[in-house]
Amino acid sequence: MKWRSLEESASGIDTRSLRDILAERKDKIARYVPPEIQAVHAQVIDELNERGMQNRTLSVGNKSPEFSLSNQNETVISSATLLAKGRLVICFYRGRWCPFCVGQLEAMNQSLPQIERSGASLIAISPQTVPQSFFMADQHRLRFSLLSDAGNHVAQQFGLNYRVPDYQQSVYRRAFINLPSVNGDESWELPIPATYILGRDGIVLYASVNPDYTERPEPAEILERLATA
Repeated sequence: MKWRSLEESASGIDTRSLRDILAERKDKIARYVPPEIQAVHAQVIDELNERGMQNRTLSVGNKSPEFSLSNQNETVISSATLLAKGRLVICFYRGRWCPFCVGQLEAMNQSLPQIERSGASLIAISPQTVPQSFFMADQHRLRFSLLSDAGNHVAQQFGLNYRVPDYQQSVYRRAFINLPSVNGDESWELPIPATYILGRDGIVLYASVNPDYTERPEPAEILERLATA
């Protein structure tokens, strides 16, 4: 699905803040998605918060694991290679089927020139397959690497992975969100959305982790941290 606002449709590029873009998408969901379905997604968020998922994730000062994953062009990208060049911004996202993930990555794409001018690289990681990442990059004109984390192994090392509960799986199936097909396995696992900045030594300089997938950090906040870190 390609979510478009009236402003974006008219200009080709949505120049609003990410907060405003996501607020518009939440408003559409509130208006058009049945309340009982909204309640299911809210329950999952509540349960993740009650389990203290954020307390087990990598935080500022932690050393990040090294990893090598294939991007949308089937090129293997190594975190060690990227860190040898400078700092690294990582966005963990759920997949191309998630309108909030799409909004975040499109907003980060607009900030890519500033990120690179700061001496940093940008990548995004999800459990979706390489072809799914290719379709997403092509459809949304993303100019950075979308890495496919098969089986959520890297997400697990960052403490971000969780299993979609059975009651939410049935909602996804009815909405034609077939995670086994999209991700290439039957685990029904997803990462909690998270954004990290890693120093050249692999130490976490910034971490934003939120079980509420409708909330993401502003690219301006990432740029500010890059300017001061």
